[in-house]
Formats: sequence, structure tokens, C-alpha cells
Amino acid sequence: MVYTCQRRSIMQLFEDKPRLNVCAPMVRYSKGAFREVLRDYNVDVAYTPMILADVFKASEFARQDYTTNDTDCPVVVQFAAHDPIDLAQAAQIVAPFADGIDLNCGCPQKWAYKEKIGAYLSDRPETVREMVRAVKAAAGDTPCSVKIRKHPTDPRMTVELVRRAQMMGADWISIHGRTRHQKSTEPVDYDIIRLVKESVDVPVLANGGIFSLADAETMYSRTGVDGVMSARGLLKNPAFFAGFEHTPIECVEKYVDRAFAYGTPTAILHHHVMYMMESQMSAVERRSFNCLSSTSAILDHLYHYYGIQCI
Repeated sequence: MVYTCQRRSIMQLFEDKPRLNVCAPMVRYSKGAFREVLRDYNVDVAYTPMILADVFKASEFARQDYTTNDTDCPVVVQFAAHDPIDLAQAAQIVAPFADGIDLNCGCPQKWAYKEKIGAYLSDRPETVREMVRAVKAAAGDTPCSVKIRKHPTDPRMTVELVRRAQMMGADWISIHGRTRHQKSTEPVDYDIIRLVKESVDVPVLANGGIFSLADAETMYSRTGVDGVMSARGLLKNPAFFAGFEHTPIECVEKYVDRAFAYGTPTAILHHHVMYMMESQMSAVERRSFNCLSSTSAILDHLYHYYGIQCI
């Protein structure tokens, strides 16, 4: 990890900019090369993928999965944990190399729930309270946040969770407006997001269903939040916060160049390019692209079909 630049205060951003554009944490995808590209297209803050705190604090090899540099700023490192001590130790290690530390209380995957992390914590506000306390004690002046989902059955539990987190010093809250059981195609619950915003005195970010500036505007008008987070929307079009309706070719070029420089695995490169170009590909082009299995083949395809010259 290399991070020598002056931190850009996320809390100052909340004060200076009434609406923040945020890249949500994405398993495998919100890594360094992609985060750098997003910053060229009006993304204010970017999260890392979810990192297991107990593994991160115990393994030097695991810590190598998080890379950053002076252009990756501000960056929020997201941890998943069920033990405050593990979380505190991981936070202490990463604090000099991050602008914020986030506790994942919303991962909906079954394996995460069985491990007592992610959305498992939505029923355990006291545990979340202790975890936030531990991070604040261990990470110095690095801000701490909590990312949650709508509680499956009781909105009062959602409110209790965020109030306990704020009580222990959480600097902002992020909420996804669906439960862990809901599909991404189901509507986002604006009412629960608005309720969270009205229940705390810290900034609130909203997540879920943000694919365009119009979606963001709807979220703001319905909830009054301080910023919006996007995951799948940015995968499809990393430039939509900058007003582009489709991924511009220059954005693809930038990503491929940086992914190549970072040594991004071919599978990740392939998926990113597919997400970005899918809406502009014909059925024949998609079938052809899906068969590519090497970085050189991907580069040849992009040049042949789109005139994209990378590297």
C-alpha cells in the first residue's frame, strides 16, 4: 500500500458539496484501476470491495489485495467483521492508507450471513455499536461509517441500528433501500431511506437503483439524502455521473490501459469491458467477446470492432 498524499477529507466534501457521487463497494470490481477511471467522471468518493477484517489483520498476503496510490483519493476501505477486536486491528493497519473505514452491515449473500457478517448484523445494533466504538478508538482521525440494508421486517430495527452507530461516533451512514431477501429488480424503498435520513444527524448516502442522473434526482427528491451510491450502474456506464448516457469509448480505453498497468486478471478485465460495452454490442459481437480468454484477444477485439487502441 502506498499513500503519501494529503488526505482529502470526506467530511469536508459533505460540507462543500450538497450531493456526493459515490462508487459503492463491489466484490472483485471496485478495485484500484476502476476507481481511478471513475474519478475522471465526476465520482467524488470510491469504496473498495468488501474485505474480511479477520483475514486482513492476520495475513500479509491478504493485505496485498488492497492497493492504493496518490490518485486514489478519497478512498473508503470497507470491512466485514463480527468481532470488534478483529475490526479494530484491521482498521488500525489500514488507517494510514485510507480516507475512511466502513463497516459492512448489509452484504446479503448466504455465506456471509452464516459467517455472522454483513446483513447478519442488522438484528444486532449493540454489536454494531461496539464495532464502531472499536474503530473510532483504533483508527485515529480516520472517519468511520456504516453501510446497512433495510431490515427485512421491522423499520424500527433499521432506525435503532443507525442511531446506535451514530451514538458511538459513526461519521456517516449508507443505506441500501432493499432487504437482503429482495432481488435487484424489485423497487427501492424510498420511505425507509428517508426515515433513516430523518433519524440521524450525520450525512446519509442512499444505495439501490441508481443507473443515471435521473435516478439520482429521483432519490434526492424522495429522500433528502446527502449523496447517492451506485454499483451496477457504474459497472454499465462509469461515466453516467458526468452526464454520459452510454460509456464513452475514451472511458473504455482509460480502463483497459490502467487495468493492464495494474496487472488486472484477464477475467476481471473481460467482465468490466463486457459491462461497459454490452449495450453497444450486437448479439454477434457479444457472443464473440464472451469466447475471448486472454488479454491480447480482448485488445484485438476492441481494436477490430471499435478502433480502440490501448496500451
